[in-house]
Amino acid sequence: MKINWNYIKMIGLCAVTVFLYAFATVRNNDRKVDTPTIEFLGEQNLFITHEAVSKLLIQNQQGATSVRKETLDLNNLEASLNANPMIESAEVFVGVNGAFSARIKQKKPIARVSNARAYYVDSQGGFMPLSKNYTERVPLVTGEINKKKLANVFTIANKIYNDEFLKTNVVEIHQNADNSIYLKLRQCQFKVQLGQLKHLDKKINNLKAFYQKAIKDKTLNKYSKVNLQFENQVVCTKV
Repeated sequence: MKINWNYIKMIGLCAVTVFLYAFATVRNNDRKVDTPTIEFLGEQNLFITHEAVSKLLIQNQQGATSVRKETLDLNNLEASLNANPMIESAEVFVGVNGAFSARIKQKKPIARVSNARAYYVDSQGGFMPLSKNYTERVPLVTGEINKKKLANVFTIANKIYNDEFLKTNVVEIHQNADNSIYLKLRQCQFKVQLGQLKHLDKKINNLKAFYQKAIKDKTLNKYSKVNLQFENQVVCTKV
C-alpha cells in the first residue's frame, strides 16, 4: 500500500495551524489591558478632563486596567461615556497588544442659560452642564427658559453661532413668556426686538443693513430700541 505523504503533510500543517491559532487566541484574550489612552477629537478646550474620562472607564468596568481582554465589554464602556452630558460621542478600542484607548467628541456649547441653575445649550439643541475646567464665551440666555423646551432658544442661538456678524456682536438672547425674542448687542444701548422667529433671515438682514448705516452715520447710541417685527421695516425708537 502506497502512503500518500502529501496528504499526511497537509493534515499535519492544518493541525499545527489550528493549534497556533488557538494558542494565540487564548494568550491574546488573557492579555491584561493597559491604562487607557484618551484622545479628544476637534477643539482642545476640554470641558471634561482626561482624568474624568479614565475614571468613568474604570468605574464602569470594575477596574478596566486589570481585566482580561475577553471580558472587556466595549459596548458598555461606550454607553457609559455617551451617557455623560458633556460628551457627544465616544468610541472605545482595544488593540491586539492590549492597548486601550477612547476617542471622545465633546458637545459644543452655543449659548449659556443664565438662571439659578445655569447650563449651556449645545450645538444639537440639547442640555449641557457647565464645566469647572473651562468656560466657553457664548451669548447669555435670559428670561422665561424651560430646560425641556429649548427649540426656540436653539433656533436663534444656532443662527447666531453660524453668522459671523451676529457671533461677533450679540451678547444676550432674551426670551419672553410668549417665546418672542429680543437681543442685546455688544457696546450698544438699544434692544433688538425680533419678536417671533418667523422670517428670521429677513429680520437679520434688516438688522445688518440698519447697523451698517448707523455705524456710517455715527448714530448707534441715539436709539433705545430697534424693532424688526414688521415685515420690510426697521422701526427705531430714539433715546
